[in-house]
Amino acid sequence: EPDEFSIEDLMAKPEQTGHWDGVRNPVARNNMRAMRKGDQVLFYYSSCKIPGVVAVTEVAREAYPDHTAWDLSHKYHDPASTQDKPKWWMVDLRYVRQLARMVTLEEMKGHKEG
Repeated sequence: EPDEFSIEDLMAKPEQTGHWDGVRNPVARNNMRAMRKGDQVLFYYSSCKIPGVVAVTEVAREAYPDHTAWDLSHKYHDPASTQDKPKWWMVDLRYVRQLARMVTLEEMKGHKEG
């Protein structure tokens, strides 16, 4: 999300690479676990006034347990996830390129053919 971790934040990281933590949606988690190094990923803002895609990134590191789930002080803590049986996963993403403009969710819904 732009106010939590923006594409500019990713670009400012060493090697323009950072981990995508805090995903607590089972469908998104399963998609993450299926990602492979080098896969391209759309960098999407979802929890904001106008959701949409702002950049292209790539998987730099395949899925590994999301340690924020075990941190009692972290807002993404989940007591159901343990180091022995992690429930949540994350990937590392590397910046590829920013889009010239945001492609909004509404705009994407208008292109159902593909």
